[in-house]
Amino acid sequence: MDLLQDLLSARCSDPFGCLGLLPDSSGKGLNLTIWQPGAISVTVLNLVDDKILGEMERIDEAGLFRFSWPRRSKRFHYRIKIIFENHELIRVDPYQFIEATFTDLEHHTANLYKNQGANKVSVKINSKLTIDGTRFVVYAPAARSISVVGDFNAWDGRSHPMSSNGDGLWRLFIPDVGANQAYKYEIRARTGDLLPHRTDPYARYIEQYPSFASLTWFDKPYQWQDDEWIKQVNVDHYERPMSIYEVHLGSWRRNENKPLTYLELKDQLVPYVKEMGYTHVELLPITEYPFDGSWGYQPVGLYAVTSRFGTPEEFKALIDAFHMAGIGVIMDWVPAHFPADSHGLGNFDGTSQYEYPDPKKGWHPEWNSHIYDFGKEHVVNYLISNAVYWLEEFHIDGLRVDAVASMLYLDYSREDGEWIPNVDGGNHNYEAIAFLRKLNETVYLNHPRCFTVAEESTAFSGVSKPTYMNGLGFGFKWNMGWMNDSLDYISKDPVHRKHHHGEITFSMVYSFDEQFVLPLSHDEVVHGKGSLITKMPGDSWQKFANLRAYTSFMFTHPGKKLNFMGNEIAQGQEWSHERSIDWHLLEVEQHKGQQTLTRDLNHLYQNEPALQLDHSGHGFEWICHDDDTNSIISFLRKDKTNTEILLVVTNFTPVPHKIYRLGVPVEGEFDVIFNSDAGIYTGSDYPISSKYEVNNEASHSKAFSINMQIPLLRLLF
Repeated sequence: MDLLQDLLSARCSDPFGCLGLLPDSSGKGLNLTIWQPGAISVTVLNLVDDKILGEMERIDEAGLFRFSWPRRSKRFHYRIKIIFENHELIRVDPYQFIEATFTDLEHHTANLYKNQGANKVSVKINSKLTIDGTRFVVYAPAARSISVVGDFNAWDGRSHPMSSNGDGLWRLFIPDVGANQAYKYEIRARTGDLLPHRTDPYARYIEQYPSFASLTWFDKPYQWQDDEWIKQVNVDHYERPMSIYEVHLGSWRRNENKPLTYLELKDQLVPYVKEMGYTHVELLPITEYPFDGSWGYQPVGLYAVTSRFGTPEEFKALIDAFHMAGIGVIMDWVPAHFPADSHGLGNFDGTSQYEYPDPKKGWHPEWNSHIYDFGKEHVVNYLISNAVYWLEEFHIDGLRVDAVASMLYLDYSREDGEWIPNVDGGNHNYEAIAFLRKLNETVYLNHPRCFTVAEESTAFSGVSKPTYMNGLGFGFKWNMGWMNDSLDYISKDPVHRKHHHGEITFSMVYSFDEQFVLPLSHDEVVHGKGSLITKMPGDSWQKFANLRAYTSFMFTHPGKKLNFMGNEIAQGQEWSHERSIDWHLLEVEQHKGQQTLTRDLNHLYQNEPALQLDHSGHGFEWICHDDDTNSIISFLRKDKTNTEILLVVTNFTPVPHKIYRLGVPVEGEFDVIFNSDAGIYTGSDYPISSKYEVNNEASHSKAFSINMQIPLLRLLF
């Protein structure tokens, strides 16, 4: 009777103990108990032939019905016909399917997503009859009770209480709940408090505002066409060129000020990226998020691709198209923190199941968001399973892990007294470090074609070193030092650059300490920082000349390349997620010239082996790094065998040089294969030779040298 009282008060944790077909307490016969709030009458029907088995007796006005078979001992399957005041319906009672509800689940593996959340289940009754439905599974060990609420039960938390066997998982198989049904979890905390309805942490699809409801979205059999891409073997990402186009899908291009859909992006974005010569596209977070202005960096629904632009299958079609075009897809992934929206993970079951309970460790003051508790096994498994989900189910090629520095340091964005030291009294978060190592080990062991990239802004040692070398195990790390120093340098008036020459050369001191990506990301063109072109000094012509030289310098500097959308056309405005890139600027010759230069540099990077040894000192050699008076730097880029050599010369002042001597290590001649001052890029076409003969005069500690012309504010090699 206590269970029934719990049921009546919506506090039941074991509905199978009092509902459905159960032996009578006397040991003779069977009793059927049905819970249908609001019902006037309930009739029991045989599931196989719909024969009426009996009219149930109401034993409680709240909606509790019972029928007894004193002489039956063998269980059977049944339906119930329910009469309400204004309608009737026939349902298959879920509480007769204890086996389907409590199917063994492995919930401590990287494949969590395959059995948690809402999954389609079929129960075979006999050779001719199968009952289809949905099994709901959610982890909430501190909950007093949980119900599934949704379209199928009028969002009534009394209708479908879930059951737990003490392992922290709550389960219920509900027959006849098919695809595309909205649902959430109604959770009562241990204190008895009823919490706001929660979105399923493993939901595959989530509605937009105002409902933010999860949908029973079962993966439909998408026919992938990218076998040739996926089955590549011995992919060496480190020695292959990697030029990444960073994209915010909602604002790359808009149609009548509405974002393009995944299918429209497939038709427009993919050919553009291919034509521009990028090897990869990196998508700002596409896991579901409630607030447009977060750009996806405050996710609620890590397993759901955002429904803003279409369905999961349509997103797969977009990835498929990229792969068939020979373009890899990197996903911006956010495992560091999550927002405090009431339908999300915060205080999920009345306790801090996903976040650290102490705000000195579990609350991010800068971003007003919760921090995952990396010391909990189920949190680590939740996140790693999510990474595996995107790699396996969506064929994602790489994960760019956001805000790694905030995970590594307990005092990140905190003042003294606002953080909790680790067991050794230091500021490293050992639990987060262990999580990141496990993440990378899982990815590289099981998905060798894939890679990870860390957005990490500090000097933490070994970010992109293997875990067996005591590193974090990432494949690559963003080079924030290069980005900050080089942007600071290029934004200065050329007359002052000689006093800051070290800012443009210092990166080579540490360029091979990690496997770096050179990022000119969205973060550099928002929040009042201005676009790249507005950072450049001088008049309009000088701004574009500076930007061309800077872009060219980036492509010849060791390291993979990343450029945010709009940089390639010298976008004038700061980026805004609410509007498209200013594509109309391509009608202006200088903007078109910047786009052409970026395209040509992409193709040059892919076609010149001497530019591709990005992570080894064998591929780089200074010629002259100390000509601060002229703000000229020169260096060699070399392939693995030193058979191909490129001489790179950059002039960061508006002063051309008719004769400039540079030492070189070999005899012969150097052909000019790229010149950012060329007229095709709207440069000045300052007269230079197409090739330069090497002479025997030593210079710059080299046995040979060349005398060359150097245009103003230009790079050539």
